[in-house]
Amino acid sequence: MFYLESQDLTNKKAIIRVDLNVPLDENNKVADTTRIEACTETVDKVIKLGGSCVLLSHLGRPKGKDNKLSLKQIVDTVSLVFKRPVMFHENCIGKEAEKVVSLLEPGQIILMENLRFYEEETKGDLEFAESLSKLGDVYINDAFGTCHREHASTAVIAKFFNGKKFAGKLLQKELEVINQIAEQGKKPVLAILGGAKVSSKLKILYNLIHKVDKIIIGGGMAYTFIRAKGGKTGNSLFEEELIENAKEILTIAEDSGKEIILPEDTIASTDFDNNEKTKTFKTAKIEDGWMGLDIGKESIEKFNKAILSCNTVFWNGPMGVFEKEKFSLGTEAICKSLREAKSNGVNVIVGGGDSIAALKKLGNKDWVTYISTGGGALLESLEGKALPGVKALSNDY
Repeated sequence: MFYLESQDLTNKKAIIRVDLNVPLDENNKVADTTRIEACTETVDKVIKLGGSCVLLSHLGRPKGKDNKLSLKQIVDTVSLVFKRPVMFHENCIGKEAEKVVSLLEPGQIILMENLRFYEEETKGDLEFAESLSKLGDVYINDAFGTCHREHASTAVIAKFFNGKKFAGKLLQKELEVINQIAEQGKKPVLAILGGAKVSSKLKILYNLIHKVDKIIIGGGMAYTFIRAKGGKTGNSLFEEELIENAKEILTIAEDSGKEIILPEDTIASTDFDNNEKTKTFKTAKIEDGWMGLDIGKESIEKFNKAILSCNTVFWNGPMGVFEKEKFSLGTEAICKSLREAKSNGVNVIVGGGDSIAALKKLGNKDWVTYISTGGGALLESLEGKALPGVKALSNDY
């Protein structure tokens, strides 16, 4: 795979697959510019290297052409974030699109219309990919968040750019971060995994148990592991069919000298929706009729100690039902522990919508070493899978 660092893009038109799938408010205005900001460095780099930029992206999940999901409505915001003029074209393929792009001067930027107005995009259609390829001289993938999809603009298009395809700056960073978590992070490396279900992160657990030194398991996931160890979890969420898997992961950890850290205590309620009544239990001794909805003070202290003992920490998933104020303390405590760790020089990497939402809820998130934009792509990478959009950048693809 080639990075952009020393490429000569003088007078070259660079097709850049970016991820501008931004949230829109009720007035169809951009509600969060994070994804736009994330691709700014690649655009700046292409222009510095003498090229022009042809931006390809999707927005939402349209069924055919849908003006409410047109990229035209975000072009002013993109221009504002880039601090550069950005043109727009009402299609992403065709003779007219090719003509408009052919007139680009070095330093100019054009955003093409929503790729997913064509169903061929998500089907990975070869002819559609070839049509897209006619918009430029080189291809750059900077949309890590879509790299796990074998779509026309992320994987198939690369077939037409052998020797002329590159990873953008954002994609490069994301791949380096994955390497830090799974391969070359400063040890000890800790993964904190939370959320409701083990099933959503089972493959990650099987992969990371061989890669990291310690894993904290919180949220609803923890109760399947507590059951696997013979504990009683009352009415707490757990997955009966995965208890044997949990036992196997615990055994692998023990045999390989890795540490799996589970909650000591749990804040529980008798009713998920009407939870005025709460009680703290030892996590392995939750009474029938009670369900665990957050970690307790002993767990917070235990997790804090583990976080501060490591040099690289990756966090994905809340410790409880953090959307409800009563059960947000565990997740907030993780945020505070991570911030303290970062001030001590620890590398703190955060990925996943819920974790990022928790950071935002607590205010400033700029202190984090790196926040991944990846979502599903990040999780599939941590499962050990080769991502189609990344694989496509190798010249033997």
